[in-house]
Amino acid sequence: MTVELRELRRSFGGTVALDGLSLTIEQGELIAFLGPSGCGKTTALRCVAGFERPDTGAVFIDGADVTRVPANRRDAGMVFQSYSLFPNLNVRDNVAFGLRVRRRPTSERHSRAAELLELVGLGGFGERYPHQLSGGQQQRVALARALALQPKVLLLDEPLSALDAKVRVNLREEIRRLQLELGITTIFVTHDQEEALSVADRVAVLKSGRLEQVAPPAEVYDRPATPFVAEFVGTMNHLPGRVSGETVEVFGHFLPLDGAAPGEEVDVLVRPEAVRVSPSEEGRGFILASSFRGSIARLRVQLDSGGEVLADVPGHEAVRLAPGLKVDVTLVERPVLTAPRTAVAAPVEPVA
Repeated sequence: MTVELRELRRSFGGTVALDGLSLTIEQGELIAFLGPSGCGKTTALRCVAGFERPDTGAVFIDGADVTRVPANRRDAGMVFQSYSLFPNLNVRDNVAFGLRVRRRPTSERHSRAAELLELVGLGGFGERYPHQLSGGQQQRVALARALALQPKVLLLDEPLSALDAKVRVNLREEIRRLQLELGITTIFVTHDQEEALSVADRVAVLKSGRLEQVAPPAEVYDRPATPFVAEFVGTMNHLPGRVSGETVEVFGHFLPLDGAAPGEEVDVLVRPEAVRVSPSEEGRGFILASSFRGSIARLRVQLDSGGEVLADVPGHEAVRLAPGLKVDVTLVERPVLTAPRTAVAAPVEPVA
């Protein structure tokens, strides 16, 4: 079912959580709400779920205004960060709890629970209790419970943040598989950019309760709509530049502008993979450090003119690019975003 948010506004005291948020999530789409803490992504999710009521604006599910409909009548399944399983119930009864509340027959509850446990890879775990499961297994149970009533919309509130890295990767892939298999409209809230980019059909980047950009993951990464999106999604270098017409000069080269520049003296926003490094006695800097990351190595280069720049190079090339080596730095010829000049041009690392 489609979900539509229309001009949602929500404040808590003097803090504005949502500031006119409008967005449509299409049937069968998985959209990720991405942004820093306090940007409004969880508040927006809770407005869809019915746990928060917006001050103004409306929420529509399948064309019906549900803004004032209680949470238990919205036909939405929600998975929380903290699992929220009942410790006194076994896995089967946790999954079937919503069916029990709706007074479905015992046979139906048990068969539906068994079906969903198979779906999430926990067939045969029905008689275990939450304390006998790992964190990842508990979250799978929470997911199965959310799906038990066949909701129109699935809402995931940072469901993987309490898990270790490897389990997070495995479970996010499992969530995506299930979402595609069931064709259920899904909102996935996260502050982890890698998570959002890897599972979503579209990513909605929020800042201070407003929508900065909503687009497919590749577009958000490669063509960020604003400097905020560029800096929040992925790692970004800030390099001093000077605007000249529709180009910007950086490192003695002229690159086309992607959008309007905020002034003549600007910071040019460049990702590490767009930086080229080559050994040169006449180069403009030297390598401070090299971090091996499998298929790539990330170099930190100290510029003679001041500041640093990050560059990603193929892992096999890192052998000849050791710390202390004098190097030249150039940029890939492609349009770049610019931002107001900062006091110190330095790489902006991603938010975890």
